[in-house]
Amino acid sequence: MVAGLTDISDIVSSYTDKNGEKVNCKGKLFYRGISIDDLVNGFIKDDRFGFEETAYLLLFGVLPDNESLDDFNKILSYYRTLPTTFVRDIIMKAPSDNMMNMLARSVLSLYSYDDNPDDISVGNILRQSLELISQFPLIAVYGFMTSNYAHSDNSLIIHRPNPEYSTAENILHLLRPDNKFTHLEAKLLDLCLVLHAEHGGGNNSSFTTHVVSSSGTDTYSSVAASLGSLKGPKHGGANIKVVQMFDDIKNNLTDFSDENIKAYLSDILDKKAFDNSGLIYGMGHAVYSLSDPRAEILKDYAKQLAEEKNQLEEFNLYEKVERIAPVIIGEKRKIFKGVSSNVDFYSGLVYTMLGLPRELYTPIFAIARITGWSAHRIEEISNNGKIIRPGYKNVGKKQKYKTLDKR
Repeated sequence: MVAGLTDISDIVSSYTDKNGEKVNCKGKLFYRGISIDDLVNGFIKDDRFGFEETAYLLLFGVLPDNESLDDFNKILSYYRTLPTTFVRDIIMKAPSDNMMNMLARSVLSLYSYDDNPDDISVGNILRQSLELISQFPLIAVYGFMTSNYAHSDNSLIIHRPNPEYSTAENILHLLRPDNKFTHLEAKLLDLCLVLHAEHGGGNNSSFTTHVVSSSGTDTYSSVAASLGSLKGPKHGGANIKVVQMFDDIKNNLTDFSDENIKAYLSDILDKKAFDNSGLIYGMGHAVYSLSDPRAEILKDYAKQLAEEKNQLEEFNLYEKVERIAPVIIGEKRKIFKGVSSNVDFYSGLVYTMLGLPRELYTPIFAIARITGWSAHRIEEISNNGKIIRPGYKNVGKKQKYKTLDKR
């Protein structure tokens, strides 16, 4: 059943033919009515970074012109800082092994540094959103660096952001001790941020944003709730499981022939291999059937990065599993809408080739998706509707009360 209306993002995986029959089609994704393919091709063709204009599009509903984009970048750069002593008092005070929990804790702490935290007017929410979009990379990277120092006995390195860099460039700049990265590396990370920025109003974390925002609560509480949703391995944590699954495949197979891979994937589905969940991670999607457009876009550029990093053998293994897995799933499961790789299948590979620590895989998803959450929160508050309360039917049995001496 339809749970709500939104004009922020749309996912298309099927259409109705002239006979009224549902027909599955290649997946399509739209941000504010603009095809993700056209959006990506636009900034890739001009050899510029696309995440910032994507954030602008999601927040304001239109693509920025040169002047507006320049002003928007300056605003993000201005907000790309944390309150005085925040790193020392909040991030370093209690280093966490889990970066998503650290992100949520830090976001809730930012409430105390806001002079007007409970004002839910659109203007104030927009200000808070722009601050969080700018601050998320700092919180995530600084949190990891602190944890790496406290729990792994490594050196503590804290770089300040470069005001001239894009979001993707700053992530690599902050994370790497020597601050160095290639243009292709930054472009691939930027592309990942664009592809993860939003995905329809029904995805679990964006729907969480709508539900929590409908109560009239503050922005920080809403974002913390969405972070809790994204943390789950069935949502944002899936790309880590993909990488771990491939590690398991490489640890158990010496010959990556089609026959051996097919047999091992069959064992995974039969709950005899990997984590015994019966899931081939990175394959299938709740909405898409024939293809995930994000995976198709990312795959092409992942191959380019594999060539630069001399890791084509690794890429070829992913491609082979991508080809074989749908066949095995089709043989062992009753699938009516088709199975294809999703964006998590290749994003984990890209992050691995970029040398990003696994602890930051899901936080990077959050760095991107905070833009979508912000747009959805503004949309929910603007609608000025009632609190969201889905209908539930109780299926429990009635009981008679017994006094304590008769229980």
